[in-house]
Amino acid sequence: MTSLLPLDPVFQLVLEVPTRTPSPDLPRRLTGLFKELALPEPARPVEDIEDQIWALWGSHEDRLAEETMMAAIEAMGSGSLKTARPLLDHLVAQHPGWAEAWNKRATLASIEKRDADSLLDIAQTLRLEPRHFGAIAGFGNICLRNGHLNEARAAFQIALAINPHMDDLRDMLENLSPHHLMLH
Repeated sequence: MTSLLPLDPVFQLVLEVPTRTPSPDLPRRLTGLFKELALPEPARPVEDIEDQIWALWGSHEDRLAEETMMAAIEAMGSGSLKTARPLLDHLVAQHPGWAEAWNKRATLASIEKRDADSLLDIAQTLRLEPRHFGAIAGFGNICLRNGHLNEARAAFQIALAINPHMDDLRDMLENLSPHHLMLH
């Protein structure tokens, strides 16, 4: 089963995250927010910084696209996955440069345990927005689910380098102690 996953090319993208440049189409304000987020103790609540990042990722100049994204998020939140899927398919087709559309579709695929599809969408998310700590954490979770502990550990470390305030990831990383890791 795991041999069918496109894990290696996505893992390579995750490893390259620190050297990759975000899409120039992303809001410039994100750069300052990521610098602030990386501080051990930011001047304002971490949740506020994260919320601003997610809001910028989720925003789009096309109002209909934003409304479609909100409808997809609401459908996912209510468990109406079959409703969310065509909405997200439409968004990535109409707006292929929108990293968050790819990320939300990756999230949906992961929820549905369509890991190969999720990995492909995570890869596109990271090509557009290499700082996407949510997509990197999602990659790590897929790795965990499929027994790729080394890759999960590396992904969680990289996500924490971008957002050191993700306590749940820090806990997961601690549980992946070196004596549990296996080479593939």
